[in-house]
Formats: sequence, C-alpha cells, structure tokens
Amino acid sequence: MNIDDKPIPVLYNPVAGRGRAARKVARLSEFLTGAGVPHNLIASDAEGDLEDKVLRIVNDGAAGVIIAGGDGSVHEVVNGLLRADNDAALGVVPVGTGNDFAKACGIPLHWEDAARLLVDRIHNGVPPRPVDAGRVNDRYFANGAGIGFDAKVNHLARDIRLPIGDLVYLLAVLRGLWDGVITPDVRLAYDDSRRDGPITIANFSNGPWVGGMFHIAPMARNDDGVLDLVLAAPVSRARILALLPKLIRGTHIGEAEVTHARVKRCELVATEPVPSHLDGEVQPLQTRFEIEVLEGALALL
Repeated sequence: MNIDDKPIPVLYNPVAGRGRAARKVARLSEFLTGAGVPHNLIASDAEGDLEDKVLRIVNDGAAGVIIAGGDGSVHEVVNGLLRADNDAALGVVPVGTGNDFAKACGIPLHWEDAARLLVDRIHNGVPPRPVDAGRVNDRYFANGAGIGFDAKVNHLARDIRLPIGDLVYLLAVLRGLWDGVITPDVRLAYDDSRRDGPITIANFSNGPWVGGMFHIAPMARNDDGVLDLVLAAPVSRARILALLPKLIRGTHIGEAEVTHARVKRCELVATEPVPSHLDGEVQPLQTRFEIEVLEGALALL
C-alpha cells in the first residue's frame, strides 16, 4: 500500500475490549504518526455504524482501512468492505476481548506488536494477502458462524461486564447450561451429505478459535477455500462440562457426539426460529441459513 496516498482511515469502537480500544487508540495514533503513516481516526458513534462508515469510505476511494478493535468491530468492518463497490485492504490491530480473527491470521495479539508489523508491511510495500470470508444469507463473517447453543452463549457474554478477559465466555457457557441446553431440530445439507434431527451446535469455522479460548476447529485455516463444519449432537449438561476442557484444548474432534466436515456451501433449515451468531455478533432468530465460503474475499494488510 502506498503511504503517499490519502491518509489511512483508522476505525475503532470505543467500547471494544470492554473499553480497552478507547484507552489505547491515542497511543496507537502516536505510534503511527511517529512511524510516518498518515492516518485519520474515526470512532464508532453507535452499534453497527462502523459498517456504514467503511462502506462510505471505501466507495469514496480509500485503498485500505485499519480497524483497532475486537472481533465484533472486525465483523462490522468486513461487512462494510464486502458490501462496497470498490476493493480495499484491511489492517487489524487487536484490542478486543477474544481477537479470534487476529489469531487466525497470525497477527500478534499485543497491539504494539501488531501495529509495528503493520507499519513494516506498509513501508515495505508488501502486497496484501488474500484470506477467505464467509456468508450467511445476506450477512458476511470473518472468523466463524454458529447456530444453536454457542449463539446463546454469545448473547449471554454480551451482558457480562466483569474485567476477566476470555473467561467471560466460559462464564457465559456456565450460565447457558444453567438455563438449559437448546437442541433444535434441523435439516442440514452439504455436498453429498444430509442430516435430519436435533443438534446442540452447528459451527462454521473460517478460523480455529471462538470466544478467545475455545479451539473449536483446530484444523481450520482462513486461506484454504473451505469452512470447517463442527456439528455437535444433543448432549446433557454433564456431558458438555466433560467436553469443555477438550474444547479448550482442541481435542474434542473425534468424540462420539462431534462431526467434522469441510464444506464450501451448506443449507440448514430449522423447524422453528433458532439463535445464531456471526463472529460473536448475535443475529435475529431465523429458520433458514444459506452458508458459503467466499474464497480470498478479503485482502489483509
């Protein structure tokens, strides 16, 4: 990317990472200025407006944008990028709670290390590298989509304001178990396979992690042109508790209740509206899901 072009927009959500982004963005700006990277800071004013701002910025001709935030902020920016008429590259400085997309891309999780790497790539004119994205119906995702119990967990995690980092998601799992495990009846079709019946989770992974600490799809890569479907059959509360350590370590694949498949397209239809999430962002209750991988859709700075 040519830094002699217009200043790079640096977008951030002041509440990302439970307030960490707002505290660190001034230091990030100082770092970029000292490194000779012209930029403009653009803050989110309301939930969801990063998407509209990116859409407008890219359609106005920006060659790239940087997001300082977590997976929720990345999700908004990616939807803006993929809705835009023009192409633009994406830089990520992780300051969120889980930062699953950054981990999947090999981006350092300390913001200063990530910023230093980004500056080096910009100064050295390193071409952006293509990474995959996904689509569910008319929305896009960067790291993963989940249907069923993990969507319920993400909804609960949003309401937990304790300063405990990734443990927010573990606490949300325990709260979700207390409320009860949902097992919707679904019809699932992908490639030449079909499955009918109840499930606990259907997770479509572009990257290996969800919720910061759960290694849900250890084999997933976001540059291989496929999504990794991890499907869990109905399980009891006790069985979920027994599987949790395996899920954190990524050793749950191969358990009797867990099915894994590599898919490019999939259709899931539930008998009643079910919860879902995209990159941890809770979506409206739906019954029909058309899922597909978008190979090389993102250009990562």
